[in-house]
Amino acid sequence: MFDKVLIANRGEIALRVLRACKELGISTVAVHSTADADAMHVRLADESVCIGPPAARDSYLNIPALLAACEITGADAVHPGYGFLSENARFAEILDDHDIGFIGPKAEHIRVMGDKIAAKKTAKKLGIPVVPGSDGGISDPDEAMRVAREIGFPVLIKAAAGGGGRGMKVAQSEEDLATALSTARSEAKAAFGDDAVYMERYLQKPRHIEIQVIGDGQGNAVHLGERDCSIQRRHQKVWEEGPSPALNAEERERIGAICAKAMADLGYLGVGTIEFLYENGEFFFIEMNTRIQVEHPVTEMITGIDLVNEQIRIAGGARLSFRQEDVILRGHAIECRINAEDPRTFRPSPGTIQHWHMPGGLGIRVDSAAYQGYRIPPNYDSLVGKLIVHGRNRTECLMRLRRALDEIVVDGVETTIPLFRQLVRSPDMQDGAYDIHWLEKALAEGGSLAG
Repeated sequence: MFDKVLIANRGEIALRVLRACKELGISTVAVHSTADADAMHVRLADESVCIGPPAARDSYLNIPALLAACEITGADAVHPGYGFLSENARFAEILDDHDIGFIGPKAEHIRVMGDKIAAKKTAKKLGIPVVPGSDGGISDPDEAMRVAREIGFPVLIKAAAGGGGRGMKVAQSEEDLATALSTARSEAKAAFGDDAVYMERYLQKPRHIEIQVIGDGQGNAVHLGERDCSIQRRHQKVWEEGPSPALNAEERERIGAICAKAMADLGYLGVGTIEFLYENGEFFFIEMNTRIQVEHPVTEMITGIDLVNEQIRIAGGARLSFRQEDVILRGHAIECRINAEDPRTFRPSPGTIQHWHMPGGLGIRVDSAAYQGYRIPPNYDSLVGKLIVHGRNRTECLMRLRRALDEIVVDGVETTIPLFRQLVRSPDMQDGAYDIHWLEKALAEGGSLAG
């Protein structure tokens, strides 16, 4: 096991990793920018090191500064959290060159799954169902037309090197294709420095279903059920829940078994999430995230398994502490991402929190590094906390979530809490009758989401 872990991140995920380390008896090092000098994880860590000014490229993405912090403190491992350098294969290789453990997958797996084209090819070889589409990158309009006619319109053009909706365009017909291709390539180049794009069949009303997997790199891999992440705005997840209201036990076991076997065959080390679009009883692979996910607490709540604890253990060389038959899903969990944003315009709302009160009671969990008097900096992602609620079934979970949302008090900045208070009262949400387009359509139509 590691003696000292440097947490190469900030905010709630840095605090989450810190707590797991403490429960494992591992010393912690917090790194921070000058903007995060008063952050909660900095206050609670055994040691802290300032690694640069507020801009992420000069601090949390500054690999030489992170290496120097490891050397200064004697940290023998780095946990990257999510975002920043968590899926940077070169960072993992550099740490290995310096005999510092990377709490994450092997660099080769990060690299192959980070390239959407290579990831799709790999998934197909591993027996994971994929969306019909191009076999590789597309740049020529004539080739694009040929592929589009083969798979049928509408088609989706996606950046090979990124995500989050950037470099993603839909062509509804042959007349739209050339413009969509050109625009997607330009956006991909601007966002990721790579204009490679590929094409897939565009599904009309799919759900976004992701399977949580974990492997120890020693031939053992399991799945821990699914999360439904279909409530999205501009391809960004807003509300996640598990199990999915759309799946039955047979479908869950079928796709879970496929994913677990694929990870065992791959020799995968660490936690990961295999993401699918699901429509008309079929799963279609879209990507794999080779890191801990923002929404991992949903899985922890319904399985009772500490994913970050397990992630650290297996990175240190241990085998998985449980088998597939030990994974039992109990009840239902929902996570709401609370962002410091105007709930009407979704513009960021940095500032100082004047009043902060989080809900409590049975089945309530809040993952946040915020506190009363905390100043939310304008330099980073606007996530300030996650409210996760568990119940014996989905109905109880929704009622408990409604109660918890009514208890929350956050003053001084705008947050998305009012949006969730409407969502939890929506008839469609209560019925689980939604797809990935539901939220944006509801917001565009205006009025109350609660009906």
